[in-house]
Amino acid sequence: MAAVDWSGRAANARRFIWTAVVEEDRLLLEGDRDRDQVAHHLVELAAMDPDLAVGLDFGFSLPLWFLEERSLEHGMAVSEETAEGWLRACPPPFWGRLGRRRGTEVQHRRTELEVAPRAKPVFQIGGAGSVGTGSLRGFPLLRRLRQEGFAIWPFDEPRLPVVVEIFPRLLTGPVVKSRFEARQTYLLGRGWPTEASVSEDAFDAAVSALMMAAHGGQLASLTGEPDAVFRREGRIWQPSELHGPR
Repeated sequence: MAAVDWSGRAANARRFIWTAVVEEDRLLLEGDRDRDQVAHHLVELAAMDPDLAVGLDFGFSLPLWFLEERSLEHGMAVSEETAEGWLRACPPPFWGRLGRRRGTEVQHRRTELEVAPRAKPVFQIGGAGSVGTGSLRGFPLLRRLRQEGFAIWPFDEPRLPVVVEIFPRLLTGPVVKSRFEARQTYLLGRGWPTEASVSEDAFDAAVSALMMAAHGGQLASLTGEPDAVFRREGRIWQPSELHGPR
């Protein structure tokens, strides 16, 4: 089981990207990889463990109306050149850069509205808490992993190895992640390695991987997505007993 706390930063992304792997109740937490190195590492992990499930914490696609308007099947259909062009120019409906304000367009995907309504929209590519850069620079990772034999759920029929979209706040539950003491107390209370308290990014990766491992049976038994909207907009995975962010 693996989880990646991802970053779409243009510079020094490796400082903020963490990969957590859980094997036989043992946590291996690593940082200092750039986006290409993370892709290579995940491919290596799957070569060693064909039953691997990977959680990535960025939006796998965009709202359906936007996909329809641009004749895109889903996020993986957005080329790297197109994504980088959006990041440079920040054309509507993208916003967050200097002089670019949020428009009136529908911002969220259905999965966000259903399970993570406080999540920032993919269209926000600048400003506090923006996640759009991570998604736009994450689509190439999804394409690479698909080419290497991973199923990207819910776009593909599930099989192992599989990649799912995660929203760490759903998996951690209530905790003030910005405070070191709060992160450490959280981990101690669950008997989990406190090394994951070193940063918010490391914490998110570690807790996500540990939660995925605790519910590995659900990941192994994923079924095909019957809903046509989710098959294009993507769907955030969460354990069946969780019911949205707290």
